[in-house]
Amino acid sequence: MSLNSHVEELKRKHQTLSDRVETLQRTPSASDAEIADLKKQKLKIKEQISRFETTSA
Repeated sequence: MSLNSHVEELKRKHQTLSDRVETLQRTPSASDAEIADLKKQKLKIKEQISRFETTSA
């Protein structure tokens, strides 16, 4: 897998997590812990994307 395709895959995962967080935040019965966990996952992915984009620049 090339670096660009890996970064694109990470971006897709990040967007999927973003969509899930938005959905859960609109759901009254959503768990705050689950939302927090998803946000942590998003942050880790964003940091990976940033590292890869900085490396390839």
